Amino acid sequence: MKMLINVAETVVADALRGMAAAHPELTVDVENRVVVRRDAPVAGKVGLVSGGGSGHEPLHGGFVGQGMLSAACPGEVFTSPVPDQMLRAAAAVDSGAGVLFIVKNYTGDVLNFDMAAELAEDEGIQIAKVLVDDDVAVTDSLYTAGRRGTGATLFVEKIAGAAAEEGQPLERVQALARQVNENSRSFGVALSACTTPAKGSPTFDLPAGELELGVGIHGEPGRERRAMMTSGEIADFAIHAILDDMTPRSPVLLLVNGMGATPLLELYGFNAEVHRLLAQRGVAVARTLVGNYVTSLDMAGASVTLCQVDEELLRLWDAPVKTAGLRWGV
Repeated sequence: MKMLINVAETVVADALRGMAAAHPELTVDVENRVVVRRDAPVAGKVGLVSGGGSGHEPLHGGFVGQGMLSAACPGEVFTSPVPDQMLRAAAAVDSGAGVLFIVKNYTGDVLNFDMAAELAEDEGIQIAKVLVDDDVAVTDSLYTAGRRGTGATLFVEKIAGAAAEEGQPLERVQALARQVNENSRSFGVALSACTTPAKGSPTFDLPAGELELGVGIHGEPGRERRAMMTSGEIADFAIHAILDDMTPRSPVLLLVNGMGATPLLELYGFNAEVHRLLAQRGVAVARTLVGNYVTSLDMAGASVTLCQVDEELLRLWDAPVKTAGLRWGV
C-alpha cells in the first residue's frame, strides 16, 4: 500500500508537528503527545479533555479550541493514549473549575482515563467523566464491553464544549454531556477495509463486491456482510437499525460521517437518502453535518448519527466554535 508517510514509527509525531505548524492557536507537545488550546487554562472555565487512538482525524486533536475541547491526547494508531498524557492534559487546562474527561467506550480508553482521573484527583484536580456508547450495531465487540463510542463523540464534545465556554459549572457540563450521549445513536457501514501504517495492508478481509454492515471505527466486525447495496438501501438499513433503538420525540441533529476515503459527492448523495427516510418516518431534522469527522484511516464507508435535541441543546450546538476540524459563528 502506498502512503504519504516517512516511516510507520513516526506517523503520529510527524502529524503532530504538522498540526503545530498549521495551527499556532494550539500548543502541541509532540514528545508527550498532548494538544492544548493556547489560551488554556481559562479562568473559571471547566476544562474538557478527550483522546483516543490516532487514525480517526479530525477526532480528537482537530476539535481542540474555542467552543469544544480544551485538550486532546492522541495515542498511537488505533491505540489508547496512556494515563500520563491524560494527566498532563488535565493539569494544563485546569483553572480550578474542574475537568471533564470525555471517553469513548473502548476498554483501553476506559481503563486509562479511569487511572488518569485517580492520578489527577491525587493532585487536587476535580475530575468528572462521561462515557460515549452510541453505536447500535453490536452490544460487545473486539475492544468493547457494551456499545462502542463513535459519531456521538462529536456531538458530546461540541455541546459540552459550548456549555463550558459559557462558564457553566462542572456538574452541569457533565449532565449535558450525558444527556447528549443518552439521546444519540449511530450505525456505520464499511465499503473497504482500512490500512494501518504498521501493517501496510488491509486490517481485515472484505472481498470485492461486499460490504460490512455495522462496522466499528477500528474495523471491528459488524452485524453482517452482504453483497454491495445502493446508497438508498444502505441508508435504509442504517436508519432502521437506529430507529429500532430510539424513538425521537423531538428534532434531531444528524451527522452523515465519512470513514476517511469516501468523497463528499457520495456523502451528500447518501445524506439525501437519509433525509428521505427520516421524513418518511416523521423524524424532523434540526441540523445536518456532512463530512469526514470520525474516521478510520483510509476506510471507504459512512456512518449515521442521530441525536434528539431540545432548545438548549440546539442552542449550544449552534454556539460559536473555532477548531481545526469544526468552525462556525466566529
